[in-house]
Amino acid sequence: MDDDDISVKIALGVVGGVIALVIALAIGVAVGEVGTMGEASATASSGAEMAAPEPVGEALIKLYFGVDQAALPDDGAAAVQTVIVAAQDKGEAIVLISGFHDASGDAAHNAELAKQRALTVRDALIAAGLDAGRIRLSKPATTQGSGEPQEARRVEVRVQ
Repeated sequence: MDDDDISVKIALGVVGGVIALVIALAIGVAVGEVGTMGEASATASSGAEMAAPEPVGEALIKLYFGVDQAALPDDGAAAVQTVIVAAQDKGEAIVLISGFHDASGDAAHNAELAKQRALTVRDALIAAGLDAGRIRLSKPATTQGSGEPQEARRVEVRVQ
């Protein structure tokens, strides 16, 4: 073999390696996009099923939480039973849970705390026997109005 044949073989090997890498990259990207689309469609379908409607009427119960606390308050068990009875009476009605916070302090922390309080109530309802598929959570909302500090630390539940 002469030097030209070896050079051609090396060049062809390098070109073949680059082509293999491009093909592997294209396959990896395609698989990643399919996986992401599957996750997006699963999220979209569960989001559509779990979309919270607008609250209607007065809340059935209001639970007031301690400052910077997400643990179920002392009156929580009785309130959960009130919701269970109302949900049983209304057949397939949904249970809408709304957490609230005020505008003071760190907005992200307040919104997360309102969400955790709503999740605490949701978990208590599920533990008491309510079908999780009937529960919808509203996005945490900022309290406006009365100025009572406890109003900013509440969770409202409606059966509608």
